[in-house]
Amino acid sequence: MTEPDVTLTDYAITLECLVFCVLGARWSTTDVGMRRLWIAFFASVGAGAFFGGTVHGFFPSAESTGHKVFWPSTMLALGCTSAVMWVIGARLRLSDGAVRWVRGFAIAQLAVYALIVLAVDQRFVVAIATYLPATVFLMVMLILAYRDERSAGIAHGITGLALTFVAAAVQQLEFAVHPVYFNHNALYHVIQGIALFLLVLSAKWIVTTAHTPLAARSTT
Repeated sequence: MTEPDVTLTDYAITLECLVFCVLGARWSTTDVGMRRLWIAFFASVGAGAFFGGTVHGFFPSAESTGHKVFWPSTMLALGCTSAVMWVIGARLRLSDGAVRWVRGFAIAQLAVYALIVLAVDQRFVVAIATYLPATVFLMVMLILAYRDERSAGIAHGITGLALTFVAAAVQQLEFAVHPVYFNHNALYHVIQGIALFLLVLSAKWIVTTAHTPLAARSTT
């Protein structure tokens, strides 16, 4: 294992997300569609962490077969996360027609993104360029929801998303606990893990209260 700190923290996120998916499937709700979306969110994050951890731990060389399989998989998983965030954000605040438009946009963006990743460019900056707008959009929708109802459940989601930006800054600026034994990527994963915990608290509140202005939709 070439980067045990990064690999193990990535795998910890995978396990965390797996637990969240299992718990999410048990949430009682009248909005099954929103529950499915949050499960898809945590599943895609967990998958991306698993693929990324496998690259860091076992296939660091870009020329290895494993890298050529798992790195694009990491990128595609992030694209799926982005698409799901667009739809979750839309369902929180927008009308049915607007939700359909945003869903169509998210699917089209994912298709273009997948084409770029598979045929043109696999640099992580491509994933960031896709992931960042969706994260901002979801955060704005949560802030608007919090403005209407100052719930701790919504506040957890806002804080969790804010922490994802902190995690990204830590990674990009290469802040590390230790340059060898716990580098910036490992610290990024720890902060991300905390952010995901806050997000699952928010997701549970949103789902179990069916708390959307257009509540109780039964499908996505």
